[in-house]
Amino acid sequence: MNVEIFVANESHAKYAQEIVDLIYESAQVRGTGIAKRTPEYVAEKINSGKAVVALDGDKIVGFSYIETWGHNKFVANSGLIIHPDYRNQGLAKKVKEKIFGLSRKLYPSAKIFSITTGLAVMKMNTELGFKPVPFSELTDDKEFWKGCRGCRNFDILERNNYKMCLCTGLLFDPEKEETIQKPSTFAKKLVKPVIKKKVPKKIYKK
Repeated sequence: MNVEIFVANESHAKYAQEIVDLIYESAQVRGTGIAKRTPEYVAEKINSGKAVVALDGDKIVGFSYIETWGHNKFVANSGLIIHPDYRNQGLAKKVKEKIFGLSRKLYPSAKIFSITTGLAVMKMNTELGFKPVPFSELTDDKEFWKGCRGCRNFDILERNNYKMCLCTGLLFDPEKEETIQKPSTFAKKLVKPVIKKKVPKKIYKK
Protein backbone atom coordinates (compact mmCIF):
# COMPACT_ATOMS: atom_id res chain seq x y z
CA MET A 1 0.00 0.00 0.00
CA ASN A 2 1.53 3.28 -1.15
CA VAL A 3 -1.09 5.71 0.15
CA GLU A 4 -0.45 9.41 0.76
CA ILE A 5 -2.76 11.78 2.64
CA PHE A 6 -3.09 15.41 1.54
CA VAL A 7 -4.97 18.55 2.51
CA ALA A 8 -7.31 18.77 -0.47
CA ASN A 9 -7.08 21.42 -3.18
CA GLU A 10 -8.74 22.20 -6.51
CA SER A 11 -6.95 19.35 -8.28
CA HIS A 12 -8.85 16.83 -6.14
CA ALA A 13 -12.36 18.12 -6.96
CA LYS A 14 -12.58 15.54 -9.77
CA TYR A 15 -13.07 12.86 -7.11
CA ALA A 16 -16.25 14.42 -5.68
CA GLN A 17 -18.70 11.97 -7.29
CA GLU A 18 -16.61 8.93 -6.31
CA ILE A 19 -16.46 10.20 -2.72
CA VAL A 20 -20.22 10.67 -2.53
CA ASP A 21 -20.76 7.17 -3.92
CA LEU A 22 -18.33 5.67 -1.37
CA ILE A 23 -20.09 7.42 1.52
CA TYR A 24 -23.51 6.20 0.36
CA GLU A 25 -22.39 2.62 -0.29
CA SER A 26 -20.72 2.44 3.12
CA ALA A 27 -23.91 3.59 4.85
CA GLN A 28 -25.92 0.96 3.00
CA VAL A 29 -23.56 -1.84 4.04
CA ARG A 30 -23.53 -0.76 7.70
CA GLY A 31 -27.28 -0.33 7.72
CA THR A 32 -26.95 3.05 9.44
CA GLY A 33 -28.26 6.43 8.45
CA ILE A 34 -26.03 9.19 7.15
CA ALA A 35 -26.55 12.79 6.10
CA LYS A 36 -26.60 12.88 2.30
CA ARG A 37 -24.13 15.16 0.51
CA THR A 38 -24.03 16.19 -3.14
CA PRO A 39 -20.92 16.12 -5.35
CA GLU A 40 -21.16 19.91 -5.52
CA TYR A 41 -21.06 20.20 -1.74
CA VAL A 42 -18.05 17.87 -1.47
CA ALA A 43 -16.27 19.74 -4.29
CA GLU A 44 -16.83 23.04 -2.46
CA LYS A 45 -15.15 21.63 0.67
CA ILE A 46 -12.24 20.35 -1.40
CA ASN A 47 -11.78 23.63 -3.27
CA SER A 48 -11.80 25.65 -0.03
CA GLY A 49 -9.09 23.51 1.59
CA LYS A 50 -11.43 22.13 4.25
CA ALA A 51 -10.96 18.46 3.45
CA VAL A 52 -8.30 15.77 3.30
CA VAL A 53 -7.91 13.04 0.71
CA ALA A 54 -6.01 9.75 0.78
CA LEU A 55 -4.65 8.68 -2.61
CA ASP A 56 -3.02 5.52 -3.85
CA GLY A 57 -1.48 6.97 -6.98
CA ASP A 58 -4.47 8.49 -8.80
CA LYS A 59 -7.04 6.39 -6.93
CA ILE A 60 -9.13 7.99 -4.18
CA VAL A 61 -9.11 5.66 -1.16
CA GLY A 62 -9.97 7.93 1.78
CA PHE A 63 -11.66 11.23 2.59
CA SER A 64 -12.96 13.50 5.35
CA TYR A 65 -14.04 17.14 5.53
CA ILE A 66 -14.70 20.01 7.94
CA GLU A 67 -18.04 21.65 8.66
CA THR A 68 -18.43 24.75 10.85
CA TRP A 69 -21.45 25.71 12.95
CA GLY A 70 -22.53 28.47 15.33
CA HIS A 71 -20.34 31.17 13.72
CA ASN A 72 -17.26 28.91 13.80
CA LYS A 73 -17.63 28.13 17.51
CA PHE A 74 -18.17 24.47 16.67
CA VAL A 75 -16.43 22.27 14.11
CA ALA A 76 -17.46 18.82 12.92
CA ASN A 77 -15.17 16.34 11.16
CA SER A 78 -17.56 14.66 8.75
CA GLY A 79 -17.75 12.20 5.89
CA LEU A 80 -14.87 9.97 7.02
CA ILE A 81 -14.71 7.20 4.45
CA ILE A 82 -12.17 4.56 3.43
CA HIS A 83 -12.40 2.51 0.24
CA PRO A 84 -13.45 -1.11 1.06
CA ASP A 85 -10.20 -2.51 -0.38
CA TYR A 86 -8.12 -0.38 2.03
CA ARG A 87 -9.92 -0.95 5.31
CA ASN A 88 -8.49 -2.63 8.43
CA GLN A 89 -5.02 -1.29 7.66
CA GLY A 90 -4.96 1.74 9.98
CA LEU A 91 -5.76 4.20 7.19
CA ALA A 92 -8.94 5.55 8.83
CA LYS A 93 -6.96 6.58 11.90
CA LYS A 94 -4.42 8.43 9.76
CA VAL A 95 -7.15 10.29 7.86
CA LYS A 96 -8.88 11.11 11.16
CA GLU A 97 -5.66 12.50 12.65
CA LYS A 98 -5.04 14.58 9.52
CA ILE A 99 -8.52 16.17 9.47
CA PHE A 100 -8.37 16.76 13.25
CA GLY A 101 -5.02 18.53 12.87
CA LEU A 102 -6.39 20.64 10.01
CA SER A 103 -9.41 21.59 12.15
CA ARG A 104 -7.16 22.70 15.02
CA LYS A 105 -5.05 24.74 12.61
CA LEU A 106 -7.96 26.51 10.87
CA TYR A 107 -10.17 26.91 13.97
CA PRO A 108 -7.90 26.75 17.08
CA SER A 109 -10.58 28.06 19.46
CA ALA A 110 -13.47 25.96 18.17
CA LYS A 111 -14.97 22.97 19.94
CA ILE A 112 -14.72 19.91 17.69
CA PHE A 113 -17.57 17.43 17.90
CA SER A 114 -18.78 14.20 16.40
CA ILE A 115 -21.92 12.10 16.50
CA THR A 116 -21.52 8.47 15.54
CA THR A 117 -22.76 4.94 16.03
CA GLY A 118 -19.41 3.43 14.98
CA LEU A 119 -17.21 1.94 17.70
CA ALA A 120 -14.08 2.45 15.59
CA VAL A 121 -14.80 6.17 15.23
CA MET A 122 -15.50 6.47 18.96
CA LYS A 123 -12.15 4.83 19.73
CA MET A 124 -10.25 7.14 17.35
CA ASN A 125 -11.94 10.23 18.77
CA THR A 126 -11.26 9.16 22.36
CA GLU A 127 -7.56 8.74 21.56
CA LEU A 128 -7.53 12.32 20.24
CA GLY A 129 -9.02 13.69 23.48
CA PHE A 130 -12.76 13.67 22.73
CA LYS A 131 -15.16 13.08 25.64
CA PRO A 132 -18.70 11.61 25.53
CA VAL A 133 -21.28 14.36 26.09
CA PRO A 134 -25.06 14.79 25.88
CA PHE A 135 -26.38 16.40 22.71
CA SER A 136 -27.08 19.59 24.71
CA GLU A 137 -23.29 20.19 24.78
CA LEU A 138 -23.11 20.17 20.99
CA THR A 139 -24.05 22.93 18.59
CA ASP A 140 -27.64 24.19 18.68
CA ASP A 141 -27.34 25.33 15.05
CA LYS A 142 -30.55 24.12 13.39
CA GLU A 143 -28.80 23.69 10.06
CA PHE A 144 -26.59 20.96 11.52
CA TRP A 145 -29.52 18.94 12.80
CA LYS A 146 -31.33 19.37 9.48
CA GLY A 147 -28.50 17.30 8.01
CA CYS A 148 -29.79 14.34 10.01
CA ARG A 149 -33.02 14.26 7.99
CA GLY A 150 -31.39 11.84 5.55
CA CYS A 151 -30.75 9.38 8.38
CA ARG A 152 -33.13 6.44 8.83
CA ASN A 153 -33.10 7.13 12.59
CA PHE A 154 -34.20 10.76 12.27
CA ASP A 155 -37.63 10.03 13.74
CA ILE A 156 -35.94 8.88 16.98
CA LEU A 157 -33.99 12.15 17.19
CA GLU A 158 -37.13 14.17 16.45
CA ARG A 159 -39.22 12.33 19.04
CA ASN A 160 -36.59 13.12 21.66
CA ASN A 161 -36.57 16.82 20.78
CA TYR A 162 -33.02 16.58 19.38
CA LYS A 163 -31.63 15.65 22.81
CA MET A 164 -30.75 12.01 22.14
CA CYS A 165 -30.65 9.38 19.42
CA LEU A 166 -28.77 6.17 18.59
CA CYS A 167 -25.61 8.17 17.96
CA THR A 168 -23.14 9.03 20.71
CA GLY A 169 -22.05 12.65 21.03
CA LEU A 170 -18.31 13.27 21.41
CA LEU A 171 -16.64 16.62 22.06
CA PHE A 172 -13.10 18.01 22.05
CA ASP A 173 -12.98 21.28 24.00
CA PRO A 174 -9.61 23.05 23.48
CA GLU A 175 -10.04 25.19 26.61
CA LYS A 176 -10.56 22.19 28.88
CA GLU A 177 -7.77 20.30 27.17
CA GLU A 178 -5.33 23.16 27.75
CA THR A 179 -6.43 23.44 31.38
CA ILE A 180 -5.64 19.77 31.91
CA GLN A 181 -2.32 19.85 30.12
CA LYS A 182 -0.96 23.16 31.41
CA PRO A 183 -0.50 23.66 35.18
CA SER A 184 -1.99 26.79 36.68
CA THR A 185 0.16 29.62 38.10
CA PHE A 186 -0.85 28.51 41.59
CA ALA A 187 0.20 24.93 40.84
CA LYS A 188 3.55 26.12 39.57
CA LYS A 189 4.20 27.94 42.88
CA LEU A 190 3.56 24.74 44.79
CA VAL A 191 6.30 22.97 42.89
CA LYS A 192 9.55 24.46 44.11
CA PRO A 193 12.54 24.04 41.87
CA VAL A 194 15.28 21.81 43.21
CA ILE A 195 18.48 23.82 43.60
CA LYS A 196 21.61 21.79 43.85
CA LYS A 197 24.07 23.19 46.35
CA LYS A 198 27.64 23.31 45.34
CA VAL A 199 29.73 21.16 47.60
CA PRO A 200 33.32 22.37 47.97
CA LYS A 201 35.84 19.84 46.91
CA LYS A 202 37.97 18.43 49.70
CA ILE A 203 41.66 19.04 49.41
CA TYR A 204 43.78 16.15 50.57
CA LYS A 205 47.35 16.82 51.64
CA LYS A 206 49.96 14.28 50.80
